[in-house]
Amino acid sequence: MKHVIIGLCAAVGLLLVGTVSAQNEVSPLCPNPVSVQGFKTCANVIKAEQEGEVVFYSPDVEQGTVKVLQAFKVSFPKINTKYIRLQTGALYSKLMAERQARSYLVDVVNLSDVGLALDFQKRGGYQYYRSPEMAAYESRFKSKPEGYFTWGCVIMAGIAYNPATTSAADAPKDWTDINNPRWAGRVNVKSANSGLQHTTWYLMRNLFGKDFWTRFTAQKPHAFDSYVQQYDRLSNGEDKLAVTAQYSGFLEFKAKGAPIEFVVPTSGLPSGPEVVGVVSNAPHPEAARLFLDWFLSPIGQKVNADAIFNYSARADVEPPPGGIPLSKMKLLVPDDWDEYLKSRKDFIELWGKISGLR
Repeated sequence: MKHVIIGLCAAVGLLLVGTVSAQNEVSPLCPNPVSVQGFKTCANVIKAEQEGEVVFYSPDVEQGTVKVLQAFKVSFPKINTKYIRLQTGALYSKLMAERQARSYLVDVVNLSDVGLALDFQKRGGYQYYRSPEMAAYESRFKSKPEGYFTWGCVIMAGIAYNPATTSAADAPKDWTDINNPRWAGRVNVKSANSGLQHTTWYLMRNLFGKDFWTRFTAQKPHAFDSYVQQYDRLSNGEDKLAVTAQYSGFLEFKAKGAPIEFVVPTSGLPSGPEVVGVVSNAPHPEAARLFLDWFLSPIGQKVNADAIFNYSARADVEPPPGGIPLSKMKLLVPDDWDEYLKSRKDFIELWGKISGLR
């Protein structure tokens, strides 16, 4: 198995394959999208307002998600917003349990693991909807066939440290440095519920060998569901390193004045998307399509960047505040998402042992 090392222009090139046969029956983009509130939509706005609600499932931090939904409601005050926030693994388990019980509660789902998104697509979980805003996204940022999910943002992971407890000279320079005994008991990671943690595990295993993470077990890392917990512990000196430190979280905490620094490892930054799509059997289908169109537009993407410090996959949206342009980053992205999906069982088992959770 291979990994790819790329700057953004060639970054994240991939083929998203594997769909149920019914999904091959695609319909054309709506011929006459309308412009509303500065973006294009095929949704019936009047019906969306009559439905009066949109429910959003997302792994993003609550305060950021609240800001995104509040911005949508400013434009559409007749549509109330609700959300559920869980790490992607737990969120997907909840979603699948609901669907097995034929309980359809969510309209739009956001997942930080392409493998799970592919699984959901194969199960017919997404409603087919070709948003007119998808035209601004390159094909590598969309499902195959187009119309099931789209890259709502690009996320990446590096290493972070507190300069009050670790000097720049002593800080890791590459991923292999995280296995230095000096960090034992003072390092944190994301839990197995994190899609970004799965991506980092997968890419580093391919890059440095299967024993890389086995050796990391000796560091006795603390595992958390949220980067908020990771950066809090780093800021107050409880931990010296945050591994799989989400760059958007770093930008957020740095903007608040937290004493943290970010390392871009010489091998590169494990990266992937959060993918967003309308759920089949959505209880508020018109409101769901309207929200997706807004979210994928430059308006929604700018709100998302400002609120959560996530990078847009659209070329016409600026980086989040304080962020390095993607073109200047060395991104590592899985080149075989089906193989990545197959690796999830091994990841869950090993990561539970590494983080002391099983």
